[in-house]
Amino acid sequence: MHDTEKQQFFGLMADVYAFYHRDTSRFALNVWWEAMKPFDYQAVNEAINRHCVNPDNGQYVPKPSDIVKLLRGSTQDSALVAWAKVDKAVRTVGTYRSVTFDDPIILLVLQDMGGWIALGTKKEDEWPFVAREFENRYRGYATRPSLEYPRWLPGIAEAQNSQAGQPIEPPVLIGDAVRAKLVLQNGSDTQRIGFQQLSDSEMQEALAPSSPRRLQA
Repeated sequence: MHDTEKQQFFGLMADVYAFYHRDTSRFALNVWWEAMKPFDYQAVNEAINRHCVNPDNGQYVPKPSDIVKLLRGSTQDSALVAWAKVDKAVRTVGTYRSVTFDDPIILLVLQDMGGWIALGTKKEDEWPFVAREFENRYRGYATRPSLEYPRWLPGIAEAQNSQAGQPIEPPVLIGDAVRAKLVLQNGSDTQRIGFQQLSDSEMQEALAPSSPRRLQA
């Protein structure tokens, strides 16, 4: 959600608490805002409505974790879906071009794992271990209510063009284009710093011009 939707969201939550005959507070509203901010307002509204009519727990006032679970599913399910997007992007787009995803947690996890370029240097036999590391890291981030994430992940072309002072192409949008644009718009320009030393062979492989990497099924 955008900051311009904050008061509208506060009004929605005031209505929700009134529905359950409960009073709210500025502190509670701020907690809700930080938890729901990564999501689209309409999606949050719909998830709250789904909670209210849930025959199992709809009689209880919702907690932020209830709505996050409705929006994302379990963290395990979300991690598997997120990795499927990454896997497909590596196979089809490749790491030569910069990318952004429709899920900001993907950007955080891949940045922690060394970045988009480093991902393309992984060998076929390493791929299952890369997937497991990604999923574990993703589940850890998915439990946090508010995260700062980069706008996009630089590819090889951007790295080369930046060093040469050449124009940089916009990143490829992966997943839902509308949500990916929101990630691009709301992300941080300050990259979280990570370090990974590539071997000489890995550097040569990363910088060698090639078609998008395709993994064996």
